[in-house]
Amino acid sequence: MAAWLFILGIICILILFRDAPGAKQDAISYTQLIDLVEQHKLLQGGEIIYNPQAPELKKITGAYFTGDKPASASEANEQVRNKELSRSFTIETALSDELQEKLLLAGFTMKEANLALQNLLWGILPFLLIALFIYFLLMRQIRGANRGTMTFGRSRAHKLDKEKNKTKFKDVAGVDEAIEEVRELVEYLKDPKKFQQLGGRIPRGVLMVGSPGTGKTLLARAIAGEADADFFSISGSDFVEMFVGVGASRVRDMFEQARKSAPCLIFIDEIDAVGRSRGVGLGGGNDEREQTLNALLVEMDGFEAQEGVIIIAATNRPDVLDPALLRPGRFDRQVTVNLPDIKGREAILKVHSAKIKLAKDVDLRTIARGTPGFSGAELANLLNEGALLAARANKPQVDMKDLEEARDKVRWGGERRSMALSDEEKEITAWHESGHALLTVLLPHTDPLHKVTIIPRGQALGATMSLPKDDVRNRTRNQLVSMIAMAMGGRVAEKLITGDISTGAAGDIKMATQLARNMVCHWGMSERLGSVLYGEDNEYVLLGRDMVRSKEYSNETAHLIDEEIKRFVQEGYELAEDLILKNKDKVELIAKNLLENETLSGEEVTFIIENGRMPDPPELEDQLNSADEEKTEDDQEEAPEKE
Repeated sequence: MAAWLFILGIICILILFRDAPGAKQDAISYTQLIDLVEQHKLLQGGEIIYNPQAPELKKITGAYFTGDKPASASEANEQVRNKELSRSFTIETALSDELQEKLLLAGFTMKEANLALQNLLWGILPFLLIALFIYFLLMRQIRGANRGTMTFGRSRAHKLDKEKNKTKFKDVAGVDEAIEEVRELVEYLKDPKKFQQLGGRIPRGVLMVGSPGTGKTLLARAIAGEADADFFSISGSDFVEMFVGVGASRVRDMFEQARKSAPCLIFIDEIDAVGRSRGVGLGGGNDEREQTLNALLVEMDGFEAQEGVIIIAATNRPDVLDPALLRPGRFDRQVTVNLPDIKGREAILKVHSAKIKLAKDVDLRTIARGTPGFSGAELANLLNEGALLAARANKPQVDMKDLEEARDKVRWGGERRSMALSDEEKEITAWHESGHALLTVLLPHTDPLHKVTIIPRGQALGATMSLPKDDVRNRTRNQLVSMIAMAMGGRVAEKLITGDISTGAAGDIKMATQLARNMVCHWGMSERLGSVLYGEDNEYVLLGRDMVRSKEYSNETAHLIDEEIKRFVQEGYELAEDLILKNKDKVELIAKNLLENETLSGEEVTFIIENGRMPDPPELEDQLNSADEEKTEDDQEEAPEKE
């Protein structure tokens, strides 16, 4: 409206200053004016307008005859009346007294210019324009604020129309069990009467629980894509605002929109941001998050049932959710989306490698075998890193070497070859990593050695990498004892060879201590303390609930726990010390070859320990071929199970 008022004011100003209606006026020169006076072609009725503030400058307006030269002025006027042969003119000039007299004799009149309106207009016009401009800006801001206020409580859920959602179950790999559990949701959305005729009720809510990157959001999109239904997606943090009541209003608005599009799906990602247990804060007050949670509980299963609206939520922290949110009637079903096994990882790699140019030597089965514990997101990142490495080397395709380097980069961090280390630091790192490598090979319950390097990688100056043969879902006591001994091997090798210790074992000590504490407090592996849980896992603290909780065991028990943790670590240290002392020459040989080659493969380290020397290329190739034959036999054994 303000813009239109501004434009209207400009039009009015133009109208006020435009010339009066009439015939088209010619701007003539001073010489032409003299000629018209001498030829008696000027018509009577003209005006000489003067400004008292500038009397020397006058504006002359009138008309002149365009035909043949008349005998007199009266004859000219008569001809004009008969034939209408006239044109109006205007000229602004300084008149001489003689020419002014002739104009007055020709019938012109003197007139003083009326400048009152013009002066008034020019006086208020700048202020008027500024006022209109300020009014225009203020109105825009006020309207924007009103619009924001009116929509502040509106839902921020993004609606994905069924025509635009192309994700199907075939695009989701590695979670076959989870797909089977949610497949009936698709059948319900396609044909609700099939379930209603038998008296059954489809789950109103499905809670997807799994580690980050396992594909929970992708699975929810696939459900909507398979069912050909509308899909509303929102994050749990989008509900909560600093103003009390806004989150609850957004919940109600979201369900109102969903009812209009039923049957449809609502996907709430990271629901733990709004669904945490109530009453865990310190102090009282009106909690906006709790109000939002209450509104969500009512909408999911209150007096008004939500027919045709299925809620799917995802979280990796189900332990912090409010019990009222997890009860049947709200989230009737929990679907666990686990990390993929070797078959699932291979399927995920096939899906993500569809758009990547792979070389013929790439074996996705081998990559899947060497990536235990990887999530779907990490596998996708692995392929992307491999493609970037190949592009950096100007390769036409991504080969196996690129993918193996990408795997190491994703798991242990990228190499930092530009990091300058002194000879002394390199030597200490070589002894440290050789101690880890020796124990990894000699201890019976450790994972196979993959490679050992003294090239800085990630935050470490060196790395000893081991990869399990199969997916590890459970650890035995012997395996944990071997892991503690392997962790202490670096510190032991430093002390025995150099006679000094360094800060490089900080991460090893932390890992060994944490393993020992879990063995004693959580896994019941201490003979003196027995199979008793001492303290819950407080990795994530719920403020108010865990801060005020009293210790669940006595001071004597705490002292005993400390002794047992120290005993496990000390036994691991002594085991590592005994093995390294017996194989000191092999540790020195591994360290020497590390200083020369910077990186040794697991096969090379094993050959050094078994034969006391570095292998020749033919010997190493024979060892690798025998290992490949063992893998082939394992694949053939798994093939019938896959079918």
